[in-house]
Amino acid sequence: MTDTLEACRVLYNCALEQRKTAYKQFNISVRRLAQQVELLEIKEYFPEYKQIYSQVLQEVILRVDTSFQNFFRRIKTGEKPGYPRFKGRGWYDSFTYPQSGFSLSANCKGNQKLKLSKIGNIKVKVHRAVKGKIRTCTIKKELNNWYVCLACKVDPEALPKTYKDVGIDVGLEKFKAQSDGIITPNPRFLREAEAKLKHEQRILSRKKKGSNSRQKQRNRLAKLHFKVKNQRLDFAHKESRTLVNNYDVIVFEDLKVKNMVKNHHLAKSISDAAWNKFIQFTSYKAESAGKKVVLVSPINTSQICSKCGNLVKKGLSVRVHKCPYCGLILDRDINAAINILRLGTNPGGTTALAG
Repeated sequence: MTDTLEACRVLYNCALEQRKTAYKQFNISVRRLAQQVELLEIKEYFPEYKQIYSQVLQEVILRVDTSFQNFFRRIKTGEKPGYPRFKGRGWYDSFTYPQSGFSLSANCKGNQKLKLSKIGNIKVKVHRAVKGKIRTCTIKKELNNWYVCLACKVDPEALPKTYKDVGIDVGLEKFKAQSDGIITPNPRFLREAEAKLKHEQRILSRKKKGSNSRQKQRNRLAKLHFKVKNQRLDFAHKESRTLVNNYDVIVFEDLKVKNMVKNHHLAKSISDAAWNKFIQFTSYKAESAGKKVVLVSPINTSQICSKCGNLVKKGLSVRVHKCPYCGLILDRDINAAINILRLGTNPGGTTALAG
């Protein structure tokens, strides 16, 4: 599989170079289908590509095409485009069987095996039962481990109605505050691991470049980052599942996180909280469960009094909402969550809808 992954990386870079050169020198845009047709010719000159399943190679070309489509889409929307980049060693970490060429089976002893065309049978540990019809199979390398990701077509299963709605205010001091008063502390996985990460990074900086000990230290540091990433994703999955199970309509603020992380004082903490991932996970779980996620404008949600509707200005350091008009005293974030819920259940306040 290592040879297949490396061959796919080289093919990706060659396809990218062909498009770049053709446009720069001849003002010609090379299309995906033209590059996929050329794969037959490539196999004649480079026999090693005959040892790779044809649809795996076609999917590599599709990735190049997708990167250019995203590049032009960002230009049209006025975003910072970011021209497609070549993949160095270690930066191309997966290959995909998009339709066929793979099968998953169990032998008489109950051990699972994955059969990959042009590679062979591989023992796999299946962490949970596969539901639905398998559509694609992606082989991914992370650190020194190999993983199989099976994308399946599954009919959605609607969860029973709870007849409860909730507004969610995400933050840094608290991960989230709900309109019904429930508060979830911010786990701060990166901050908790920061001292150990810095220690391992200092050890790495003292290692001689190109040495085996430096590579071992790089792997040790990468494992720590990998653990933090998995902790963050696991937390987001569990919290999103709890919301979808307990509420029918879940309302979030439509936060522009890309703009928020430009504040260098808060960028690390905002990235560590992973609000976008949390909202994304909640949205797709809600869609499959027959629930609804609503996004509303975040303007003044923490400044307006949730009881009387008057504007009560307060700085970020003020964590308690005290209304001089109606006398309401409430946690600032819960007050914001109540306003968010009101906006989400009022059609005039909704800015986006998912699920």
